[in-house]
Amino acid sequence: MTDWRHINYVVVDVEGNGQQPPELVELAVVPVTGGTVDEPTSWLVRPPHPIKFFATSLHGLKTRDVADSPAIADIAAEVRHALDAPALVAHNAHIDVNVLERELNGWKAPEVFDTLRLARRLVPGLPSYKLGILAERFKLTSGLPDGLMPHRAAYDALVTARLFVHLADKAGTLEELRGQSPEKAEDDALF
Repeated sequence: MTDWRHINYVVVDVEGNGQQPPELVELAVVPVTGGTVDEPTSWLVRPPHPIKFFATSLHGLKTRDVADSPAIADIAAEVRHALDAPALVAHNAHIDVNVLERELNGWKAPEVFDTLRLARRLVPGLPSYKLGILAERFKLTSGLPDGLMPHRAAYDALVTARLFVHLADKAGTLEELRGQSPEKAEDDALF
């Protein structure tokens, strides 16, 4: 059995402009190294199309807020470097992964851990698994840097990183995080 801290993780959150498919307007990455949540790195991104009102109503970003920001192509190498880890973590991860794979031409996600799915499996029976509800339930927001707010990439990535550590500690092993039974993990180790 492998301690979950044995590998490094990168937690990611993206915010979009409301287009279908969504285009990136904000991105944050938080490394988790040896079980410790590190400092976030975040970028505002100028999308090719304006930010729609309903997206602004979620994250608060307007087209003018990102007008002077770089396009994703201008920071792609920097973002790829920040995402370079054996495992990626996100809440409702398929959304973040889809946006990143589309926006970062040729980038493919490594092993992905979805805190939404992990929470449903490791803490069954909750009435909701929304990030804000889980953050409140597990008291994950205390001591966050000033100026961060829900539905902004740095806040959501930091809270997701704390949620991941909480759930990973509950799981205890990398195999349990992956949802492998102890017998299956032992069988895999033989080959």
